[in-house]
Amino acid sequence: MHRSKFGKSARLIAGAAATALVLAACGGGDDGGGEAGDQGQAGGNGSLQGKDVTIGVFSGWEEGIAASHLWGHILEEEGANVSYETADPGPIYAGVAQGQFDVSFDAWLPSTHEDYWNEHKDNIEDLGVWYDNAPLTIAVNEDAPIQSLEELAGAADQFGNQIVGIEPGAGLTRITKEEVIPQYGLQDMELVESSTPAMLAELEGAIDRGDNVVVTLWRPHWAYDAFPIRDLEDPKNALGDPEEIHAFARSGFSEDFGQAAEWISNFKLTDEQLSSLEKIMFFENNGEKNDESVDQWLQDNPDYIQSLKAGNL
Repeated sequence: MHRSKFGKSARLIAGAAATALVLAACGGGDDGGGEAGDQGQAGGNGSLQGKDVTIGVFSGWEEGIAASHLWGHILEEEGANVSYETADPGPIYAGVAQGQFDVSFDAWLPSTHEDYWNEHKDNIEDLGVWYDNAPLTIAVNEDAPIQSLEELAGAADQFGNQIVGIEPGAGLTRITKEEVIPQYGLQDMELVESSTPAMLAELEGAIDRGDNVVVTLWRPHWAYDAFPIRDLEDPKNALGDPEEIHAFARSGFSEDFGQAAEWISNFKLTDEQLSSLEKIMFFENNGEKNDESVDQWLQDNPDYIQSLKAGNL
């Protein structure tokens, strides 16, 4: 079971490599920023029929991948031609703000993506919160000898004197550096900055070897179902309160596609719904059949889209 999850994680490294290509697309300057908007305005009545809609997807952020492909299904049912662009959060925010991408579904606020949001908020539309219980976490193997971050400094040698982190530019990395490490006296531990796939690989390797390991993580994430891990208590609340996950779009999206914007504002997934969708997508199908995974999930949730459109979620 663990091997298949790791195989999926490792392939996400290739997705990060697409960042440079997306940055190039975003760098179209004055003559490239209006393409998505022009396509949306062509109909003038908000119809999606025959329109091109590009969804920006954060590489390696499973909840956003799941939500993006669910919405791809919904929009395609309405006649849209849906495409996906995958990159790190920074280029996706820039691409939406510049009008290269129409919509994205994984803004973590108020803290994790605070810098990206503040940089681009004047050129994006907030389409609302679809998930409201998304905490940042510090996780350890289930049989680790400590229960709380307050105990970590005293047990640092049992964890190789390191915290395995993710991307250097991630909000979670910044909060770990600026809040968690100083508040809990962890300055003598090395925060290993690499990538989300590398962190997951290190986590899996330690679990397989029976070693103690401490990683920066977040909920919702499939790793909690894939590996025997648990969160360390955070009595100082250094990681902050649970965050909200927002959908956001390019300026003018609501004017161009009013019905779709209204439906997205209705969008909600419960813990159980998101967990079951991620389980199909990343456990059963190993992250390789995202559209088929959505189809499978909707067979188990046949009333979901109708309830969403009616605002009854």
